[in-house]
Amino acid sequence: MLNDEHVMQLVAEGDIKQLSVLFDRYHVRLYNYFFKMNYNKALSEDLTQNVFEKVIKHRATFKDKNSFAAWVYTIARNVNVDNYRLNKIKISEEVEIASVDRAEGEYCENNEEVLLLNKAMNMIKPEYKEILVLKRYQGMKYKEIGELLDITENNVKIKAHRAIKSLREQYYKLEKQSV
Repeated sequence: MLNDEHVMQLVAEGDIKQLSVLFDRYHVRLYNYFFKMNYNKALSEDLTQNVFEKVIKHRATFKDKNSFAAWVYTIARNVNVDNYRLNKIKISEEVEIASVDRAEGEYCENNEEVLLLNKAMNMIKPEYKEILVLKRYQGMKYKEIGELLDITENNVKIKAHRAIKSLREQYYKLEKQSV
């Protein structure tokens, strides 16, 4: 089995059919990333598709010494930011309830604690939310997140600590309101 970087190098060299391998490996992860950032199923599907369109369009810019995961998540971040800027999207407090693919090790999001947690996630700084999504839901290491965000690993750890603290504060506020 070829690693992601080798497969992407084949795509960059013109073997577009190989993109299906990368699509199979990454489309669910990217969809989950977008869903956790936006809480909108249709938008998440569209943005995931946009990422793969950009992968094809910019395939020649991929360098095999780079991590494919970091490269594709950089594209995903840019797609998400571009979408936000173009549409001036504001995430509502009402969170769409979704069943996440159990094969990915997620659980069905349907209880009140999870809804409160999702609402609290929407109340913290977007940079904090993104770090938590990348760490918790995408399973990325602090080093990988640092490469993606172009900050040091230690800075990621500090921001992750602050993000958890902020999330905890928002969660407890919401919990008190719901009692």
